[in-house]
Amino acid sequence: MTGEDKTEHRDEIEKHYPATILLFGAPVWLGLIILITFIALVEILYESEVFHLFVEKNRLIELLQYIGPYSFLSFIIIQSLQVVAAPIPGEVTGFVGGYLYGPVFGIIFSTIGLTLGSVIAFSLSRFLGKPFVEKVVKKETLERFDYILKLRHKGGFLVFLLFLIPGFPKDYLCYILGMGPMRFKEFFVVSTAGRFLGTVLLTLGGAYIRKHQYRELFILVGFAIVTVLVAMAFRDKLERLFKKWSHTSKTPIKNEPDMPTSRHKEE
Repeated sequence: MTGEDKTEHRDEIEKHYPATILLFGAPVWLGLIILITFIALVEILYESEVFHLFVEKNRLIELLQYIGPYSFLSFIIIQSLQVVAAPIPGEVTGFVGGYLYGPVFGIIFSTIGLTLGSVIAFSLSRFLGKPFVEKVVKKETLERFDYILKLRHKGGFLVFLLFLIPGFPKDYLCYILGMGPMRFKEFFVVSTAGRFLGTVLLTLGGAYIRKHQYRELFILVGFAIVTVLVAMAFRDKLERLFKKWSHTSKTPIKNEPDMPTSRHKEE
């Protein structure tokens, strides 16, 4: 290729370079727009009275009933937002899902919303890093659960147990895990499966109250109380065990005996 041909080839590349950047950069820009939008929505929640919708079930029920046939879409968005806005409790929204949509669809809609919110929180943490997470998660919480970032051996199983434990700050956990080595696919499976028991309990509670099935409700509440008491009794022990495993998981592999070099062989 002559110098003139090289110049023409370079000019051709530069001519199409902006279009190439725009084409392949579109997913990145779209992702940034989505992240910024969710951050703005979370900020609005804190600054307005919309926050009360997450803690007052009657107001939330009235709002969703007012929306009508497509209220389930709003419910899914609300469920995801209460995860992204980590301090907002999710018990009310889970209960409302069962009350309005019944046990089956309540569980489905809640699971979709919780999974979507968990994925967004995890992605925000992974792309924006520790400075962003420190604005969402309290310093004491980060220091308390910093061992989670060191988990290697049995890491997925331990995180599943943490999601399963009642009263554990699961929404904060999504942000913390985003700073660690856990792969997205593993997080998706573990967080969805780990949240399922709590989702079922809250949804059934709402459905039983709607249908005045108080006998089933009392049995459910009894089961939930026993589960919470057992979790509270063993939570500290489990956390100590997890911390111990996190230390052993990062123990370096012992070096193998040195193999003789070619020089030694010659000797």
